[in-house]
Amino acid sequence: QVQFVESGGGMVQVGGSLRLSCGASGFTVSTYAMRWYRQAPGKEREFVAHISSTGGTTVYADSVKGRFTISRDNAKNTVWLQMNSLKPEDTAVYYCNTHPPKREYWGQGTQVPVSS
Repeated sequence: QVQFVESGGGMVQVGGSLRLSCGASGFTVSTYAMRWYRQAPGKEREFVAHISSTGGTTVYADSVKGRFTISRDNAKNTVWLQMNSLKPEDTAVYYCNTHPPKREYWGQGTQVPVSS
């Protein structure tokens, strides 16, 4: 069964850092591009970062470019999101999924509240 398990979130102060992890299972993870998405309170889910199946290509939303770094280890079926210089507007629940997303299998996400 397809499963995404996000972890690593928690309260952080403005300017702080967090590293989110995503464990994926139930499919051949190494053959899929992966993305991090986030959903802020009262807003639609939005794209944050993309990594190709091999890890050779990464793409970021303009709002996080230069502050966030996506990476993956296909041997561990894991994708990470290193978040630095966090801002209040980064407050959201963060999710991982494939690209294109397996829409019926969204995980619980991990909450990242950024306090000012």
